[in-house]
Amino acid sequence: MVHLADRRKLPIGIQTFAKIRLEGHYYVDKTPLIARLADQGGAYFLSRPRRFGKSLLLDTIACAFEGKRQLFDAHDGADGTAPREKLFLADHWDWAKPHPVIRLSFAAGRLQRREQLEEHIHAQLEANARHLGVELPPPQTDIPLRFDALIERAAETHHRQAVVLVDEYDKPILDNLEAPDIARAMREGLRNLYSVIKGRDADLRFVLLTGVSKFSKVSIFSGLNNLYDLTLDPEYGTLCGYTEEDIDTVFAPELEAAAAEGQPLDREEIRRWYNGYRWGPVSVYNPFDVLLLLRNRQFRAHWFETGTPTFLVHWLRGKGFFTPRLERMLAEEDLLSAFDVDDIAVEAMLWQTGYLTIQRMENCGGLLSYELGVPNREVRGALNRALLYFGWYPAEQRQLLQPRALYQMLLQADTDALRAHFERLYASIPHDWVRANPIAQYEGYYASVFYSHLASLGLDIVPEEVSNPGQCDLVIRHAGRAWVIEFKVIDGEAPTGEAMRQLKARDYAAKYRGAPGITEVIELGVEFSRAKRQIVGWEVARTAGGAARL
Repeated sequence: MVHLADRRKLPIGIQTFAKIRLEGHYYVDKTPLIARLADQGGAYFLSRPRRFGKSLLLDTIACAFEGKRQLFDAHDGADGTAPREKLFLADHWDWAKPHPVIRLSFAAGRLQRREQLEEHIHAQLEANARHLGVELPPPQTDIPLRFDALIERAAETHHRQAVVLVDEYDKPILDNLEAPDIARAMREGLRNLYSVIKGRDADLRFVLLTGVSKFSKVSIFSGLNNLYDLTLDPEYGTLCGYTEEDIDTVFAPELEAAAAEGQPLDREEIRRWYNGYRWGPVSVYNPFDVLLLLRNRQFRAHWFETGTPTFLVHWLRGKGFFTPRLERMLAEEDLLSAFDVDDIAVEAMLWQTGYLTIQRMENCGGLLSYELGVPNREVRGALNRALLYFGWYPAEQRQLLQPRALYQMLLQADTDALRAHFERLYASIPHDWVRANPIAQYEGYYASVFYSHLASLGLDIVPEEVSNPGQCDLVIRHAGRAWVIEFKVIDGEAPTGEAMRQLKARDYAAKYRGAPGITEVIELGVEFSRAKRQIVGWEVARTAGGAARL
């Protein structure tokens, strides 16, 4: 039985394990996975998107290796401090053997020159040396030698192997991707630092590097080939993020409080908005989103709004990206790891930054293949809004997007208003942009604009849906209707009717007629003139109660 008295503080933005435990915040117990990882020992790497709890994970691991048992034990609060429950690690750790912990972080600030990076690293090495009570070679000594000495002397002084934890190992590179020369310089500086780890293996009990990207081993991890990549290890798929069980148990008092205060939070809606990230067999929620939802009780793109990826949007536009691919992309394991300053695959960029997730995995004779797609409503809507706002339309024309009006047109199935709306939108795209972008010559460009407008509303959209008769360009399920849409690009200015002919000939809409929850099927054939860069054909067929009418 859940009681409102069990409510605690929401740990929004808190990355310090001690603060969470001592001040009475909610904590989702990840220590069973930490215990398993520590028992196995070794050097590890973990990639997760921003704001998924990587920093808190590292701080928790540091507290365990430093022997701070009181933070993991139960406390009744009799001394006036916040009560806390016992965590798994309290009874599954060798507390008699603390280890010296070396912590490096690149999470704060932005480093824009190699000199700044080196100053930052020197400062952190010196801070670790002071904390551990060891002497380092003078600052004039190069970074690898000082880092090597820090590990060696920490192990000697404390008579136990050291632990190395690196937070946001890749941020100095990612912050400078728009300036490749600087990004390469940052990569070289970090490679010099990380290359020390392998040579000090005898003095290291445990190593974990975390970040957003999976840079290939031939780039930043050259020489560090003993790292084990946890990113897609099924045992550790829930190491960061909240599971369904976490929401229903740990945060049950918050859900109950919301209901008691007249602001109930629909569980299915929470799932639709914020669940869906998958690095193993169990999907997880974005923790940042969940915490802000429980505080504000509003469904918004909380995670996305903390850092609108304008670079990503311009980068996608520069590559002529076909935005309906966001719903379904195929990639092999090597491609997902192919991330470097000079070689960034679209699939790798979108997956590693959290805008795509793994929907399905297939093992083809030892070769792993992944189907990727947007994880949830937040990402689908927010990313496509960003693509519209920063990718296609100047600021002075964004009022033409009218998301509320578009939503009402779909709700009322007003196909005439819908056509007029899209004609205005295509007409408002600057001519210089169209002329300079190769994708504008192809069907994909027109479909991308169409898809992104609709997807920006967070609707249930399936582009390029594969069915027995073939592959339909776009399907929208909304308000009891299924919109089945086919696009064609023609050279002339007069409509040909080919889009609707294909819809009818292949009967893409057949699977929706009489389907549960579908009261009407609308087939829409849309033709674009390459010469006019505009819609010239718009045919509609409706099916209601089994009878088709044009």
